[in-house]
Amino acid sequence: MSSGWCWSRCYRSRPGGDVRPWCRDGRALGVWSGAGASGLALGSLLGGLLTGAWGWQAVFYVNVPLAAIAIAGAYLLIPADGPRARGRRFDLPGAVLATAGVSLLAFALIQGPESGWASPSILSSVVLAVVLLAAFVSVEKRSGDALMPLRLFGNRSLSSAIAVILVFGVTFNALPYFLTVYFQTVLGYGAVATGLAFLVPALLIAFGTQLGGRLAGRIGMRLTLLIGTIGGAAGTALVAVGVSADGSYANVLPGIVIMGVSQGLTWTGMWIASATGVAGREQGVASGLASTALQVGSALGLAVLVAASGLGEATGTALATGLRTAVFIAAVGMLLGTAVALTFARKRIAQPALV
Repeated sequence: MSSGWCWSRCYRSRPGGDVRPWCRDGRALGVWSGAGASGLALGSLLGGLLTGAWGWQAVFYVNVPLAAIAIAGAYLLIPADGPRARGRRFDLPGAVLATAGVSLLAFALIQGPESGWASPSILSSVVLAVVLLAAFVSVEKRSGDALMPLRLFGNRSLSSAIAVILVFGVTFNALPYFLTVYFQTVLGYGAVATGLAFLVPALLIAFGTQLGGRLAGRIGMRLTLLIGTIGGAAGTALVAVGVSADGSYANVLPGIVIMGVSQGLTWTGMWIASATGVAGREQGVASGLASTALQVGSALGLAVLVAASGLGEATGTALATGLRTAVFIAAVGMLLGTAVALTFARKRIAQPALV
């Protein structure tokens, strides 16, 4: 579940900033949320089984036949695009500059903790990424058919949603790494047991996404995001308290329950926010911006939390202490999402019908 496409298709802005369901019965929304949550739950379990049977390489090989099935299904099931608008051009310079800049930035963030932030390769990558992204912004300002129309950032809901999504990537999306290290290295779980351990939060996230859709319709997007981010911070802090060298799964389970449901609530609210007030013809662009923010935030969060926790070659008590530090920092970071959520207008959206 890495795109807000269904939210952008199922919600359109009305005069005054209110948002009403575009899909009559919300079935598309229910299918999208359910499919993503089911994939998360099944992936946690099957990933452990594949790793236990054939090694970690299996989780990459299995993507090949699955991707082939998806490609074939897209041609067979998805209707062809309608007539394209004449006179429009593909923004090739913008696409090249954005792809190169974001790729270099992601490389620096991911490789930085291992190579050292002051190493020539990391410093040069960061500098070149900044230059390329600055050039991208310059090109977009002058382009008649911009890949990323800068005027979209004038939409407060979209710009605030992107900030929330960045925080989500930095915090929520980074936590599975630290939990994996805790389960396998500290608690001594095997691949299958780790997959089963992740099945619980995956199911709770699935529940949270469905609950988030209902809450957004009843109490509004703003309050839904506030509940999700505050609950996420509280649950993550509880997980950190339960992490110890002689701990157990039961010690972190209460925090996982709260954190999982809250993550689902936040997920739902932030994608609704990213689609609010955006014209129908630009929903794809807005969704792309939001998805890019999620990926960049995820890379940034993992790099920062690994560096801040000082894991390195730590073992035993030192490793557990480093993991606890990383999780606590993530909990504090989630409160930034709460601060951003307060910037959203106090508007209620119509409750979507969920399946």
